[in-house]
This record gives sequence, structure tokens and C-alpha cells, in this order.
Amino acid sequence: MPLTEAQKEKKKEYNKQYREANKEKLKEQKKEYKEANKNKIAECQKKWYLENKEQIKQQTKEYRENNKEKIKEYRENNKEKIKEQTKEYKQTETGIKCQRISKWKQYGVISDDYNKLYNIYINTTNCEECNIELVEGMYGKNKKCLDHCHKTGEFRNVLCQTCNVKRR
Repeated sequence: MPLTEAQKEKKKEYNKQYREANKEKLKEQKKEYKEANKNKIAECQKKWYLENKEQIKQQTKEYRENNKEKIKEYRENNKEKIKEQTKEYKQTETGIKCQRISKWKQYGVISDDYNKLYNIYINTTNCEECNIELVEGMYGKNKKCLDHCHKTGEFRNVLCQTCNVKRR
């Protein structure tokens, strides 16, 4: 038998009082649950995100359009905080990956699957032309380079700096 309106209100009030009286206990239970079910929660969140991706993009776009001044003000008031967060992010594995893929796009590399391309790049330890051991970094003859056709943007090989320059 369904509850009457009066019973619903009484139950609602009881629940509110219970939550207020047991704030710390409920907070601790919630923390324990999250810790014990991290993977399950992450899977659910990812599934929900994928199901609602377009709606989220649209809402984000609308929010940014409707709150330009608010966003600008926040950025101006939190420059140092944003700068520090960006610096920390760029040191993470995801940040490094995003930066590298972004640079490839700037250089004209075209790919259907940049994640796959990144995995090939990361897992290649020797030049595919001369077989010299490759190193990460900005300088050196055996610096790891992603070789691509400059006309089509198509990926060809992972090469050392020397072989990459010879190919141009």
C-alpha cells in the first residue's frame, strides 16, 4: 500500500534528521565505499560519459558562451593556480601524451588512431632504418622522431634524428 502525503513528509523529515545527526558516520561510510569500489565507480562513470558525450559537449559549449565574463574573471583571479595545475598536468603520463600528439598534429601528421600511433612511438626502442638505440629528449643524433610524409601527413616510421633528416 502506497504512503500517504503525511507519511511521506514524516519519512522525509526523519531522514533529514538522521543525516544531520550522523554526518561523520555517513561521510566515513561513503569514503570506505568509494575506496572499496574504485574500479566499479570508474567504469560506471566512463559508461555514463560515453552515453552522454554529445549532451555534455553541448552543455559545455552553451555554458562557455553564456559565461564568458565569469570564465575570464576566474582565469584572471587564478593565474598562478592555473599555471601550477598546468605545469603539474604536463608532467603526468597523460599530459605528456597529449602534448606529443598535439605537436604531431601541428607538424601535419594525420592519423585515424593517434592512441595507436602513440603506442607504436613509445614502444619503439630502435631506429627502424639504422637500428641505433633511440633516446627520448629534445637533442641528439639518436633522438626519437616520428617520420611522416610531408605531402599526405601519413605516418611512415619511428626513426632517429639522423635518418629522419636524410629522408626529407
